[in-house]
Amino acid sequence: MTIEITTMSAEHLDQVWQIEQQAHTHPWAESLVRDLSSRGACHHVMTDAGKVVGYFYGQNIVGEVTLLNIAIAPSQQGKGLGQKLLDAFLDYCEQAKAESAWLEVRESNLPAIHIYDQAGFNEVDRRYGYYPAKTGNGKEDAIIMSYLFFY
Repeated sequence: MTIEITTMSAEHLDQVWQIEQQAHTHPWAESLVRDLSSRGACHHVMTDAGKVVGYFYGQNIVGEVTLLNIAIAPSQQGKGLGQKLLDAFLDYCEQAKAESAWLEVRESNLPAIHIYDQAGFNEVDRRYGYYPAKTGNGKEDAIIMSYLFFY
């Protein structure tokens, strides 16, 4: 593997859109995936030999960085790439001198919660019934997590 993490550009978007549809039960709208110029955007891709295998969308507003979306292509999951991508997000935050990083995650996404816990994120709140359930008409909670930087 030749893994690189770089700033997302228009040339990556078709591959990112494919992964978005494969990796999430409720993917973002294509218009959101293709918007690279949103306020505070800090979106990155992970490539292996030039092919996109993962990405994150972040937003940096006055030193508070929010991880809006993160995914690894299903065919590449289980290889430690999610951890590497999260580490790259936190590295970006440090380089930007962020005070804190924030994210929310489905309560059922135990692998992601484990990675976030291991990285040093802490659960700070919940949004009850925030996400549509993976099946049926139910809802599930969003766990809000934060990471504080000390310089």
